[in-house]
Amino acid sequence: MSQALSAQPVDSHLDQLSAKNFSRLSAFIHEYSGIKMPANKKTMLEGRLRRRMRTYGHASLNDYCRFLFEDDGLEAETVHLIDVVTTNKTEFFREPSHFDFLEVKGLPALAQGRRKPIRIWSAAASIGAEAYTLAMVLEDFVADRPGLDYQILATDICTDVLQKGVAGRYPEAMIEPVSMARRRQYLLQSKDRSVAEVRIRPDLRSKVAFGRLNLMDETYPIERDMDIVFCRNILIYFDKPTQAKVLSRLCDHLVPGGYLFLGHSESIVGLDLPVRQVANTVFQKP
Repeated sequence: MSQALSAQPVDSHLDQLSAKNFSRLSAFIHEYSGIKMPANKKTMLEGRLRRRMRTYGHASLNDYCRFLFEDDGLEAETVHLIDVVTTNKTEFFREPSHFDFLEVKGLPALAQGRRKPIRIWSAAASIGAEAYTLAMVLEDFVADRPGLDYQILATDICTDVLQKGVAGRYPEAMIEPVSMARRRQYLLQSKDRSVAEVRIRPDLRSKVAFGRLNLMDETYPIERDMDIVFCRNILIYFDKPTQAKVLSRLCDHLVPGGYLFLGHSESIVGLDLPVRQVANTVFQKP
């Protein structure tokens, strides 16, 4: 470690992972997070890992890998390593037909004769745009249904994005898909108009609980009574066996009659799951 701290940084154009270290990293990332890291992602991985390399003062990516795999640094570094390699693309009301389905069919069906809160899980929540979109939809839905409430759990493997979700602050450019009525009701503008950002109102933020969860874990430490599970645009990073395992575990947490939402580019074709399709990439557990 002391040698790494005193060494001079290597030019990033020359600093590349050895074949051995790229293989070790890609195997670990896949095993831990399910994310595939093929050879064509090597340059991307190198660029992202330089952030962590500089945190420790290592002179090169290969020195960083030596720290991970030979100097027992991996246990302490795993969360940070996964944070920098995960992709966190998200937006409000992404794939809007899903929210249309909830408003027109899903939520009315779940609300019939109901006394306990509707429970929703955003299982790859990123910075929280999906979870807060769901909160807006649910808040509107329960507004004229006295006694009906809801709870939202938002999880992700990346700790950095979870902190942003808890804060609930977003660039103004992100809220374009949000209707003016919902902007007025659920968003607060910064008092400093030189800061082009909005914040989710405190009462809406209080309806969403954020927590770290790795979908690759064999069991998920949450209750098995979810009415709605959103797991969108993350399965595309998994191979088919990993998709099957993750989806099977998610279905275990759905109540009968509950709904599973996947991304529009994702499919369960060829997977043996206890759900039936009821709309485009919307599935219901009988």
